Amino acid sequence: MGLGDSVPGVSGGTIAVITRIYEELISSIRKFDITFMRLICQFKLQDAWRHVNGSFLLILAIGMVSGLLLSANSVLYLLSNYFEALMAFFFGLVVASAALLSSEIPVLRFRYGAAALFSILTTALIGSLEPAAASEQGLGYLFFCGFIAVSAMILPGLSGAFILILLGAYETMLIAVTSLYWLQIGVFLTGCVAGLLLFSRLLSQLLFHYRTLCFSIICGILLGSLPALWPWRLASLIDSGAENSAQALQSVNVWPLTYADRTGESPKLVLVALCIMLGAAVVLISDRVASKKTESRNTDQVVRS
Repeated sequence: MGLGDSVPGVSGGTIAVITRIYEELISSIRKFDITFMRLICQFKLQDAWRHVNGSFLLILAIGMVSGLLLSANSVLYLLSNYFEALMAFFFGLVVASAALLSSEIPVLRFRYGAAALFSILTTALIGSLEPAAASEQGLGYLFFCGFIAVSAMILPGLSGAFILILLGAYETMLIAVTSLYWLQIGVFLTGCVAGLLLFSRLLSQLLFHYRTLCFSIICGILLGSLPALWPWRLASLIDSGAENSAQALQSVNVWPLTYADRTGESPKLVLVALCIMLGAAVVLISDRVASKKTESRNTDQVVRS
């Protein structure tokens, strides 16, 4: 999830859906409530830990932070040198994820089909927006960016990194992480925590009362994010700076042959196709493993009862 959230166009929420931990994640986060605070004030720390599914969240947080720290130093290199392959891999991830989700949704029913179509169009529209120019941002603005970006990160298909690009804060936060500017990082994370606690409660209620409808929307969001993951693009400069990942990711999607004609470079069709298949295979294998673990857990519960 940490690696996914650092790449513009990719969502950590998508990874959570792929690995079948999405609903448990949302449910665990919303448990940071009045009951949790009361247990803390009563020094019932073990009860508080169990209430919020602390072991699950701690392991997940360690993995996400590790992924973010790793990707902060490597994502620019990968986007600059292996852009087509990287985007193709995530393209395959998202296509396979949407296919798995759609198999569980009665999309032919008008209510669910309309919800999926609306979310496809909305997500594609967000992805077509022009980014704000990068500039010096105050701490209050970084808090706001964290609050908004984390709401996107928790939704499958909406990239928190891309939202930061739209807000003009992607480069600022990437530099802050790689240079360990703790004040900026702390303020940004505070905004993330505030947004996470508020948004997770809303999502949890929606998933509980309208589960199938929510997954129809999530499936649409995944499909609507595909244009942001298209491997072949013609880069255009934004402002007067040198080309970087944000500029490349805001360029125009083109067909492979058009890309070859305009750039004089190979579209790497075989490599792209292999990476798409690899991404899809990762999803299918992860789904198979997660399904077996769920069946094993259910069997153990039946045996114990």
